[in-house]
Amino acid sequence: MDPRPTSSSDERRPRLALQAVLPEELAGACGIDLTDARRIVSLAHRLGELPPRAPATVRRAALEAARSAGEIRTLTLVERRASAEDPFVKYAFRLDDGAAIESVRIPLERPGRYSACVSSQVGCALACAFCATGRMGLTRNLEAWEIVEQVRLIRRDLGATVGGGARVHGVLFQGMGEPLANADRVIQAIRVLSEPSAQAIDMRNITVCTAGLPSGIRRLAAEVPGVRLGLSLGSVRPGRRRHLMPIDGAHPLDEVLAAAGEHARATGHAPMWAYTLLAGQNDADEDAASLAALARGFAAQHGISPRLSLIPYNAIGAADAPPPSPGGAEGGAAPADPFARSARLEAFRAVLSAAGVGSIVRYSGGGDVGAACGQLARPPAEAQRPGGRRASPRPGAAAEAEAEAAARNASSRAERAAAAGVRVAMDPRSRAR
Repeated sequence: MDPRPTSSSDERRPRLALQAVLPEELAGACGIDLTDARRIVSLAHRLGELPPRAPATVRRAALEAARSAGEIRTLTLVERRASAEDPFVKYAFRLDDGAAIESVRIPLERPGRYSACVSSQVGCALACAFCATGRMGLTRNLEAWEIVEQVRLIRRDLGATVGGGARVHGVLFQGMGEPLANADRVIQAIRVLSEPSAQAIDMRNITVCTAGLPSGIRRLAAEVPGVRLGLSLGSVRPGRRRHLMPIDGAHPLDEVLAAAGEHARATGHAPMWAYTLLAGQNDADEDAASLAALARGFAAQHGISPRLSLIPYNAIGAADAPPPSPGGAEGGAAPADPFARSARLEAFRAVLSAAGVGSIVRYSGGGDVGAACGQLARPPAEAQRPGGRRASPRPGAAAEAEAEAAARNASSRAERAAAAGVRVAMDPRSRAR
């Protein structure tokens, strides 16, 4: 993976994005000592810039070589919205080309620990029906440095607003975009995020969530085996799943689960299955029984039981709006919300439990600021292609997406959910190390 940005068409050689390189890569590119490279990478991540003068721990010639070969670019924070209901915070960042992405700061169960939910693309081509990002269409992939920078800026904000040793403990690739449709850059970002001299995040605390790209799942197992895998199911009934998630037309669920099984056997990590409950769509007893049978079959075949995470649906549009047109919403009006939250959550869990399959209910916070699962999307005026052309939804572009890759009150809603017996976690591993 080449971590260098590719937008400098007026330069003979693209400059390194210094917060998206590993020390070994920096040392090789600049011809400097590996120890100096580690310290320069550390400076890039801690300061967000290279100091004008070399500190005592870094040779001046090494710092100047890195300065000549690379640069530290950043994202522009255009909005920070803290939930009034729980400790979730949503960020909107503007990119160099004017496009915008969103990220979320998620509180974990242990005080002072947070997870960063990051975006990997501007928009998404997969058009999952219950996801707001899918309505945007795909504008472009993010560069590795743009992914890493989301985490670095969230970490900086934590220090400024929370303090007291608060830190980014984990990273969740479940923001805008399909991570495995941008696998090269996502894998490079993961390597940098887990590098001790960069963000130093344990790879076991990084989770990549996918709608189902088998080749990408296999790459995760081969190239970053410490990372955990999350799968969005939508439904386990083929016809219904294809209606909710067009990717099923290119990669049916059995093909996806075969790759997930290979990942589980190779890494020893149980996959997380995310199942968003939609009223009248996938919440019947029959759906629960089918899901339980699939989970038991997966465990029998691969020797590892999946962790089943049930997600209450979060609104992605206006209930009284007209249905969206095929070309997307125009004029800034909120499109219609195609679904409603299911009232059968406990009945659904009871069917699973009776079949011997456990589940958790994921607490998906920040709904009042549009930070909950499925809600990340910038308004059309902010989601522009370079040159001002708006990205349009492409419901049939699932195969194309893979080709392109070849201090809020913590005792509020979260504690009430815990008191009701619901496991409070948006992090799909549902535990804090």
